[in-house]
Amino acid sequence: MPPSTLRLYNTLTRRVEPVIPADPARITFYSCGPTVYDDAHIGNFRSFLAADVLRRWLESPLCELDDGRGGTHRGPRRVIHVMNITDVGHMTDDAEGGESGEDRMALAGRRLAEAKKAGKIPAGVTIDPTDPYQIARFYEDRFKEDGRRLGLKLIADGDSDPTLNPRATENIPGMIAVIQKLFERGFAYLVPGPGANAVYFDVQKFADYGELSGNTLEHLREGAGGRIAAEHQSGKRSPADFLLWKEDPRHIMKWPSPWGEGYPGWHIECTVMSAGRLLGEGEMRGLLARPRAGPAVIDLHSGGEDNIFPHHECEIAQSCAAFGADPAHGTFARHWFHARFLLVEGTKMSKSKGNFYTARDLFAKGIEPAALRLELIKTHYRSNANFTMQGLADSQKTVERWRRFAQLASSKPGPASDASARAARAFAEAMSDDLNIAAAIAAINTMVGEVSAPAAGDVEVLRMFDAALGILEREAPAAMTSDIGVFIGIEPSAEVSAKLEERRAARAAKDFKKSDQIRDELKAMGYAIKDVAGGKVEVTRS
Repeated sequence: MPPSTLRLYNTLTRRVEPVIPADPARITFYSCGPTVYDDAHIGNFRSFLAADVLRRWLESPLCELDDGRGGTHRGPRRVIHVMNITDVGHMTDDAEGGESGEDRMALAGRRLAEAKKAGKIPAGVTIDPTDPYQIARFYEDRFKEDGRRLGLKLIADGDSDPTLNPRATENIPGMIAVIQKLFERGFAYLVPGPGANAVYFDVQKFADYGELSGNTLEHLREGAGGRIAAEHQSGKRSPADFLLWKEDPRHIMKWPSPWGEGYPGWHIECTVMSAGRLLGEGEMRGLLARPRAGPAVIDLHSGGEDNIFPHHECEIAQSCAAFGADPAHGTFARHWFHARFLLVEGTKMSKSKGNFYTARDLFAKGIEPAALRLELIKTHYRSNANFTMQGLADSQKTVERWRRFAQLASSKPGPASDASARAARAFAEAMSDDLNIAAAIAAINTMVGEVSAPAAGDVEVLRMFDAALGILEREAPAAMTSDIGVFIGIEPSAEVSAKLEERRAARAAKDFKKSDQIRDELKAMGYAIKDVAGGKVEVTRS
């Protein structure tokens, strides 16, 4: 049994503390999801995967929780995990609360129109680049496809229960109802204008605004940190007030409301989609009528580091104001969980630098989903991760080592060894210590190294570890053969195949210097090659 209950860093309190849900047998968990106007990049997926690992650990039979009554909850337990799909076209300047810049769906429409004209839309896909709903569904489907390959459990859950992946466009009535409650309780106000009404949240009415991020109203002066530009201040009571609804005839997506035909602010969407699904529509509306006494409505809330401010700060304010009997002592969620940024080769990811990767970019290069998942989760979620091709190659080797261990014991009966029992204790202790994933992976590698003749029981322990990490359950690619190469553990890549063809031509011309140069280029890309019978080349991860 694990030696301690789960302790996790809470962004709100700035300390590692026990996870104590309202009901340890049924945990409510909300993760901020993608804005579907483009493909998700690997930095996005790092955040989603960190939340997935936390959810998996909570479901593990090795995970114990403080039950809040002086005892320990050992399971079984169910995690109700919800992640929204933001399909209302946010503005390009989301940091300003969704009221500045260009509609992102318009931007996506132009990009898709150019791709369609150039013949770059995937075969079999028909899409109208002027239809924001088609744009959103196109990118939503691609996100979910990538998420399934990477093992996000909430995507698989959503396939059978779509309400677990709620869309913002399908929750507009709930947003209007919450905004109406904020007016009723004195937290919202209208800035009128001809065809341009705007509804704002009055942050000065919420004393705890800034607790999550560490910002204070004194620091949120006009233009501070690029938060608010001067031209958007007219009519606001405070520069920090954020948008709840905006009447705008130019916006592509708009709905009727008491304040004119328009669209919701970015922050109000998650308040409604989290409470609406995790509590249920009926209970959420009941809370609006009779606000809850007590600090929290849901157990866990996650996102990336960039969500802390302004998004989650604003979400806490409006949620506590709408649902809390005593908003000044509200937190909305009991625990706030955030993953830090992902760097690529030590620098910020940027298209201009050529180091910007989406998951599907890497899959197209032959990267195996299991290796990519391990590479994205193996650094502690509260540290900046550095994605490198060498690190990815190392992750692939680890995946293959674990697979060989499982295969060795596939036909050998017997109980788990003492080494596996020690590994189980070490793994549970590591994961319960603020998801210390490096120590958890080290426990697995120690077990694999110590058990030279694994039995079925040892593999059962490994499978129990993997249920929390989600690596070996990813489908392993079989050896694939093309005219030029035998690809082992990776999918054939057009880029790699082209280099192999170039190398074969160089060898045929006896240009061995060129042949060696191409071999070195492939090695730098993370591939090892070996000439085999039949004039082909065996390709593996280096």
